[in-house]
Amino acid sequence: MPLIISRNDITKISVDAIVNAANTQLLMGGGVCGAIFNAAGPDKLQQACDRLAPIKTGEAVITDGFDSMAKYIIHTAGPIYHDGNEHEEELLYNCYYNSLQLAANKHLESVAFPLISSGIYGYPADKALSVALRSIHDFLGAYDGVMTVYMIVYNSGAFASAQKLYSDIKSYIDENLITDDIDFRRRNGNILCSLENVSIDTCDESLGSISDVLENLDDNFNTLLFKYIREKKMSNTDVYKNANIDRRLFSKIISNENYTPSKNTILALAISLRLNLEETETFLRSAGYAISHSSKADVIIEYYITHEAPSDYNIYDLNFLLFQHNQVQLGEV
Repeated sequence: MPLIISRNDITKISVDAIVNAANTQLLMGGGVCGAIFNAAGPDKLQQACDRLAPIKTGEAVITDGFDSMAKYIIHTAGPIYHDGNEHEEELLYNCYYNSLQLAANKHLESVAFPLISSGIYGYPADKALSVALRSIHDFLGAYDGVMTVYMIVYNSGAFASAQKLYSDIKSYIDENLITDDIDFRRRNGNILCSLENVSIDTCDESLGSISDVLENLDDNFNTLLFKYIREKKMSNTDVYKNANIDRRLFSKIISNENYTPSKNTILALAISLRLNLEETETFLRSAGYAISHSSKADVIIEYYITHEAPSDYNIYDLNFLLFQHNQVQLGEV
């Protein structure tokens, strides 16, 4: 049940429902609202909305999608931002939660949101995103069904102020991202020994014989996963929900000891299990993967793990960092 931040046109994404940032009278407006009306067919959608209007701020109603790509359109009225002291946060939180409840009532499996109230209603974009992610996380955490939620934004730069939480990340990436093959070889000489036409005597002799190595195999991925779940005293439900992965995928992982998930999924599970860097590297190795300094995404993830206390891990915060740097987010399926 991943939450995915995406740059896209909300009227052109294939989902069960799109959410319209509406006004309380459910009248066709400008911006995202106007684009959704135009995609659905303005007259047909307005007639449907007229039967449901007016609504209160924070409430949500649902109509057919008509000519749009979505089966349904959920309409919710976001708050106008004043100074943050007039229940704006609570009302905005309700917009997302109530919209998702409508989707759940119809057993919808995919919903796309715009960033509600961040346009002419004046809600600061970084604060609006924080409220949105919290509300969506709270809903999905309590929901037993299957649902993928997309948060559609046009420009990651609109949330640059959130970057102050991770002010050193750019320099960290610059310092740790390997772009020179010579540097890579210098850091990984022993690994490359067996791959090149080099005498075995020049490699590290501390590795011992092949029989010694085979007698001391590390735990495989499945064994290590269950070990970490026990150590962290987490339920299976908490693990897959905090990892931003689908319940069906997690069921496949734990029920088939021979199944090896993707590196993306293992990293998502590492964040959910609140593993430190050493534990994360061990976890990845158990499935044949490693953190690579030739991957910008890996460097960002390493940065997050080493700069956040495990108790403060939040996969949505990490995914926002990955989104800002145009990298694939964790937990996507």
